[in-house]
Amino acid sequence: MDEDVFKALADPTRRRILDGLVERDGQTLFEICSRLLTGPGPALSRQAVSQHLAVLESAGLVHARRQGRYKYHDLDTAPLERVMTRWIGPETTESTP
Repeated sequence: MDEDVFKALADPTRRRILDGLVERDGQTLFEICSRLLTGPGPALSRQAVSQHLAVLESAGLVHARRQGRYKYHDLDTAPLERVMTRWIGPETTESTP
């Protein structure tokens, strides 16, 4: 699972998608595509963005939920926290005398 997270984060477009979800969670594919068109970087087709979202979903970084006709994408930072604590370790509290 950690390899999926690193693979997902290795691509700059997927990091841009995550940046957009940090700014506003719960975006539709159309909103994510629109945001990527107006920002820096190459223009992407709707299918390409959908494939990037699939990689992020398989890594557990994005969860999709259907509401009516729309599919909303939400950021999940739990996989990032798990990967980071792998080397850093859980935060310890120091006791003061």
